Amino acid sequence: MLQAADYDYIRGLVRERSAIVLDESKDYLIETRLQRLAHTDRYASVLDLVAKARRDATVSRRVVEAMTTNETSWMRDVHPYEALRGHILPELIRLRSATRRLNIWSMACSSGQEPYSIAMVLRDGFPQAASWNTRILATDLSTEMIARSKEGAYTQLEINRGLPAAMMTRYFKREGLEWRVSDDLKKLIDFKAMNLVDPWPPLGTMDIVFLRNVLIYFDMETRKSIFMRLRRTLAPDGYLVLGGAETALNIDDAFERVAIGRGVAYRLRPRSN
Repeated sequence: MLQAADYDYIRGLVRERSAIVLDESKDYLIETRLQRLAHTDRYASVLDLVAKARRDATVSRRVVEAMTTNETSWMRDVHPYEALRGHILPELIRLRSATRRLNIWSMACSSGQEPYSIAMVLRDGFPQAASWNTRILATDLSTEMIARSKEGAYTQLEINRGLPAAMMTRYFKREGLEWRVSDDLKKLIDFKAMNLVDPWPPLGTMDIVFLRNVLIYFDMETRKSIFMRLRRTLAPDGYLVLGGAETALNIDDAFERVAIGRGVAYRLRPRSN
């Protein structure tokens, strides 16, 4: 059984590497996820895993990745995708008609359902964008999740979590016990491992950023840092989409809240002359 010093070490490691805050109420979560990792990586016990993590950088990275939450589904919460389909994409496609270029970023993409959902909305509603220079960047802290996303193979249980039947038929192919994403969607998306609290590499200007259900795990200082970097990344007329329990209000005044139907997005406030 893990001791208090072990929990303190894991909490400190996770906060240092990912900025995710795990208080003592999450000790059960630490125990459960490390037990799963110890079993997967064939350690004799969780204690052996933690001991190895203390002296091996590769193992400590595996521990941090195991602590991240990878809860996701297709078209999660519906309203952001309604806003994307009905307002955000039509407006940006009109505004970008001269350059025919569109950049979208799915941050903390987990096992890929979010960027593939965005790609399906784009393909279904705006076939004219197929001839554009359209790029969806999908990033996640976990190299394991990035590998899963690139593979694009999902179980029936995963497929059942929010994927409309018409989209399943159009964009997925059954292979044994799994459903595999079509190459047409895959070619739209560039999957990369990226830690949001590390320095960001050059990404170019993003027209749409999905940063959903991530900020809730960070402290206020980290949230402010991410918003500050987003100011330099988001196009002046671009859209930032957050999770239902997240907001930019009282964190970064450079962003203003915009109601879109039953959804909400954020935009950079116009700069005063």
